[in-house]
Amino acid sequence: MRIGIIGLPFVGKTTLFNLLTGAAAETGGYGSGKQFTNVKTARVPDERVDYLSEMFKPKKTVYAQIEFIDIPGLRRGEGRSASSQFLESVRKVDALVHVVRAFENPEVIHSEGDINPFRDLETIGMELLFADLDIIEKRIERIKTSKKKQRNVEEELKVLVKCRDVLEEGKLISSLDLTDEEKEFLKTYSFLTEKPQILVINLDESQMSLKNYPGQSQIYDYTEKNQVPVIELCAQIEMEINSLPEEDRNEFMKEMGISEPGISRLARITYKHLGLISFFTAGEDEVKAWTIKKNTTAKKAAGKIHSDIEKGFIRAEVFHFDDLKAAGSVVGVKERGKFRLEGKDYIVKDGDIITFRFNI
Repeated sequence: MRIGIIGLPFVGKTTLFNLLTGAAAETGGYGSGKQFTNVKTARVPDERVDYLSEMFKPKKTVYAQIEFIDIPGLRRGEGRSASSQFLESVRKVDALVHVVRAFENPEVIHSEGDINPFRDLETIGMELLFADLDIIEKRIERIKTSKKKQRNVEEELKVLVKCRDVLEEGKLISSLDLTDEEKEFLKTYSFLTEKPQILVINLDESQMSLKNYPGQSQIYDYTEKNQVPVIELCAQIEMEINSLPEEDRNEFMKEMGISEPGISRLARITYKHLGLISFFTAGEDEVKAWTIKKNTTAKKAAGKIHSDIEKGFIRAEVFHFDDLKAAGSVVGVKERGKFRLEGKDYIVKDGDIITFRFNI
């Protein structure tokens, strides 16, 4: 799963990237005209993996992973070349984390001259929207003027018109409730506003404390209209939390009135918004979280581990993490009758602990 971090320059994108991935990428470099992309994989925090690792004492513990791409900030007025480069980078990712600046800092000059979060949100949003609208209008025109009768073209036209109409309302294609059949027609286009989005508002300490910042109500209206999750965090505080020894972090967060680090919250919401779940394999050799889409069958999930396991699938031995935690041991799970044998069509649940039996 590739997630692009987007936004204007000097909004905290690279800081967020560093916090998510543990990287040490240079911040502020884009202001000097550099156009490079930072890429690194981040560990998805999961207390269930911590618990399983503590229980099984494995030689190796592997958390779920997400690849984050820090895409260079888009400046208005830089011309078509810079815009095209930005849009092409966005096209290559599966989902977007859009960072919007609300924080005040006289030492970090905003690229637009002043702080206006909703304006900045619209600046990036309209760039994506107009790029999709241009493709749709050209395709609709080709369909209408073509003399050749193409298969399913009328159905495709209906979907494209539906997408055009929602874009003209200033909404994202992702806000449409499309059927699986309709989504199939859109696969070849890779529309930018169809990609799942998460909005991150980067606050300063005062805004974080007051839970208020400029344009907040407008942003809430936008996210509700487009069904986009919004996370409000202070990257500066997150950096301070990250630099503390593990044993001091909870106390610091308690003093700041923070229930959990924003970075953990972002990873969790990203997972949920993308329709992803985790199942686990656990034993003395390894405890590992595996990422799959919701409604994945046991046989397909087996293929996530190795194609040979999927091909030779016999059955899945399954119990749930919650049942293990309640029972305290695998033996206790079996004694309570919570250990199950499932076939290839079983739909894997988030938190399932699975051993696959197969024959090569």
